[in-house]
Amino acid sequence: MDSSEKEDGIAYVLIKRFETQRLPRALDLKEKVDGGERLNDLDLAFLEEVLNDAKRIKPLVDENPKWQSIYTKAVDLYEDILSKASENESE
Repeated sequence: MDSSEKEDGIAYVLIKRFETQRLPRALDLKEKVDGGERLNDLDLAFLEEVLNDAKRIKPLVDENPKWQSIYTKAVDLYEDILSKASENESE
């Protein structure tokens, strides 16, 4: 297996995990904060873990333009959730 196949395999696994686990949870959190609710410690730990993973895979994404769009959308979604959660905390 060459490095390009390995990188595609890693990207595939990460995208599948995003689609099946992280996106549904993120959308639930988005609905929660859009409804004015606050995030609990478990929610915040989840978001922190996802953003740390995003930082870790950024070099792989930078080398594969086909993944940049979904990566950017995902990071934007998580940042929107955190921003709205911050607003809810200050209200």
